[in-house]
Amino acid sequence: MTAEVASDRFSPVRFREAQIEMAHGAGGKASRRLIEGLFAPLLFGTSSEPLGDAAHLEINGARVAITTDSFVVKPLSFPGGSIGELAVNGTVNDLAVSGAKAEALVCTYVLEAGLPTAVLEAEVRAMAAAALKAGVRIAGGDTKVVEHGKADGMYISTTGIGCPLRNVRIDAASVQPGDKIFLSGPIGDPGITILLARGELDLEADLRSDTRSVLPLVEALVREAGPGIRWMRDPTRGGAATSLNELARDCGLGMVLFEDQVPVRDTVRGACELLGLDPLHIANEGQFLAVVSAEYSDAALNALRLAPGGEEAQIIGEVREQPAGAVLETTRYGGSRIVDMLVGDPLPRIC
Repeated sequence: MTAEVASDRFSPVRFREAQIEMAHGAGGKASRRLIEGLFAPLLFGTSSEPLGDAAHLEINGARVAITTDSFVVKPLSFPGGSIGELAVNGTVNDLAVSGAKAEALVCTYVLEAGLPTAVLEAEVRAMAAAALKAGVRIAGGDTKVVEHGKADGMYISTTGIGCPLRNVRIDAASVQPGDKIFLSGPIGDPGITILLARGELDLEADLRSDTRSVLPLVEALVREAGPGIRWMRDPTRGGAATSLNELARDCGLGMVLFEDQVPVRDTVRGACELLGLDPLHIANEGQFLAVVSAEYSDAALNALRLAPGGEEAQIIGEVREQPAGAVLETTRYGGSRIVDMLVGDPLPRIC
């Protein structure tokens, strides 16, 4: 490649921070600076397409969807899930909210020397069971071992490939004023569950992570409201607030949320109040956001609530022209506040 071609291919690197911090992996503003300022200019060049959790490509005339992810959760198992199950569902979900059904995935295990074989076997079994339940085939993988103390027991990376679903096209540019914002169920369960599992929160609660495949819910939504679906996202790192801020920026419109319509369990809300956290910033592993046209909103809500696991789905807001490029929440007391993207790294990693 000549220097002249290279200058056309790459955009200037704007990331100027001297070193990588934990916040750069938390999914909020720091992550966005790293991705947009360093990775995107060098890997994607001058492409102006919005970045998402999965890419849809045409290969020899066939449309396919592909995604990749890494899982570094600690502890490895927790009430409601474990790293092996999470690795499958996280990949299946990234494809699902891009409008695709996962068909196969490959995985890489990075194992720490000294890891008990029984722990590894439990997570491989959990991965196999989750793949069987989600209807996705494990097509291959790789294993690496690193020195003791270098990998929190194990890390797992997965890459999934899927087929696009019919009658749906996910595009932030298609979002319009008047569209309704949906949430498939309560937010914040995984983050607080893992804090409790670590013993870092002095709170007694019967709470479980929401780790699951959201594909059945997405398929139900597409069947009944496919033409009206504008956008979907699973609000993992950075939570619902970060996902909706990214959407607001991409489409140039305002996302207006109604606090009393956002489903949050009392335990999660109480823990967030104790810690000074916002439930909208807590990561989720088994819920998804969707924006649907007003015309299809009733059908969409009915489809989600009739689907197993979607009984607590809610319309939590709507798209408006203002505040342009931002997220506004109207509170239960009649006030309002701007909800920004996650700043810093307020919680231990959970995905």
